[in-house]
Amino acid sequence: MAQVPQTFFDALAVRTWCGLALEALGRAREEIDAINVYPVADGDTGTNLYLTAESAAAAVEAVFTAYDEGGRPSLADAARAMAHGALIGARGNSGTILAQLLRGMAQVLAEAGEASHTDGSGLRLALRRAADSARQAVAHPVEGTVLSVASAAADAAERSTGEGDCGAVARAAYEGARVALAATPGQLVVLERAGVVDAGGRGLVAVLGALVETFTGEAPRAVAVSSGAAASSGASAASVSSVHARVDAVFDRADTADTAPAGTADECADGPAQADGPAFEVIYLLEAEDAAVMRLRTRLDALGDSLVVVGGDGLWNVHVHVDDAGAAVEAGVEAGRPYRIRITHFGLGDVHTRGGERPPRERVQRAVVAVVPGEGLAGLYTDAGATTVLARPGEPPASGEIVEAVRRAHAREVVLLPNDAELRHTAAAAAEQARTEGIRVALIPTRSAVQGIAALAVHEPERRFDEDVVSMTSAAGATRYAEVAVAERQSWTLAGICEAGDILGLIDGDVAVIGSDVTAAAETVLDRMLSAGGELVTLVLGDDAPESIADHLEARVREAYLAVDTVVYRGGRQGALLLIGVE
Repeated sequence: MAQVPQTFFDALAVRTWCGLALEALGRAREEIDAINVYPVADGDTGTNLYLTAESAAAAVEAVFTAYDEGGRPSLADAARAMAHGALIGARGNSGTILAQLLRGMAQVLAEAGEASHTDGSGLRLALRRAADSARQAVAHPVEGTVLSVASAAADAAERSTGEGDCGAVARAAYEGARVALAATPGQLVVLERAGVVDAGGRGLVAVLGALVETFTGEAPRAVAVSSGAAASSGASAASVSSVHARVDAVFDRADTADTAPAGTADECADGPAQADGPAFEVIYLLEAEDAAVMRLRTRLDALGDSLVVVGGDGLWNVHVHVDDAGAAVEAGVEAGRPYRIRITHFGLGDVHTRGGERPPRERVQRAVVAVVPGEGLAGLYTDAGATTVLARPGEPPASGEIVEAVRRAHAREVVLLPNDAELRHTAAAAAEQARTEGIRVALIPTRSAVQGIAALAVHEPERRFDEDVVSMTSAAGATRYAEVAVAERQSWTLAGICEAGDILGLIDGDVAVIGSDVTAAAETVLDRMLSAGGELVTLVLGDDAPESIADHLEARVREAYLAVDTVVYRGGRQGALLLIGVE
């Protein structure tokens, strides 16, 4: 169905653009992954851009959902949500730069204040701010990359005619980016040798194409990704395989010559590439003050390359390639509070290197993938053999993150535990995606991490898959779950009206207790759950739970409920003060 064009750049246009950009990157993901030879030939640029855009789109959707029917967020609200979502979900070098591009645009769009929209003039300014801020975020910019494509888009937008026409500005930016993308092989030797354009730049062209479609209702023409080939944004399997073959040939020749292709060092390095780049990619979110981040930039720049630090207002996304991953994380600890730390070893993920590499490891028969709300539980699940996806308070994982975890599990069969009722549809979408890749996936609709613990306890990979899934589902279903949390605002509940700061006890998802004391509320919740019987109580303590609460509840169970055992785990920063499970 044809897209209804947006006349002005308003909140609905932000929402439409994010959705169309996500679709465009989804169609082009495999093609972009295939041409990813720079800064590191790890074949994940398309996937990283997709995951970043997915996080941005989800954040915008959340803002719209928060408004009542008939209401709509302001342009500033939607733009800030887009930028924040991209920041916290940014993956890899390309995703981090895309996040800063969106942040730069959002800074201009948010200047509209309470105004409902901006026009073509505002879009021109936003595209210029985006290109400039992205370039500033990169420690050592190099031409022939996504930075060149972004700058060309902004230049073309500034030259465009039609003062207030967003469609004309967007189309000019797209055409400028497309021409700049075609020129990238002449700017980077490694691209020329592989016969491809820059992968990050190709992704940005897809995002700008979605912007054109947002304002005109028409998708722009296809983009060529390789020399002498005009591949559409949804490349065929044959064309993608052809690109892979050419790229692999370049690296095979490099291996034979015992040197890396020139120009493969990183998107942030000046001058020619070194034969051997850093071994690790380190990415984390960082809560820190501006002055501390300035010092961090200097320290990380000395440790490695491909340094990109984006964000502001106390929250940053840090990306760097280093040989000493521990030192990069320690630098973040000294600057502030790093979290969502991801460390990738390039030697294990480089899809374009073949010679001398150990053969791909064999898939295991079965694995469990679980979404968990805290670092402590992540450790517990990992020790039990599960592959985990960390969900921090207010930051639910996107379906792409779950799919990535399924791939990381490297199994023929996967049992998926979302551990949150609100993640069921997200997990279902991830399961469907994994099935298209030939992985057999069973989704057990666990609503809490304690139900996941119960399911994991009876998991037996030696059993037939169906039997294992039935057993795990039964164990999860037989576990009642509860949590004790702090009310964020006044609200009507089944237990009455709560005020911000009240202690809430939720049983099976519904508020059952409203109180002022954490331990008293937890005891009341536990008593109500055990009144229906039980043999095992599981307590998962959050970082902010009172120190004495576990001892108090264990004593309560011993004194009042014979033959009921209690186990206690530390969940870390899990959102709720306490999770309770009764089996």
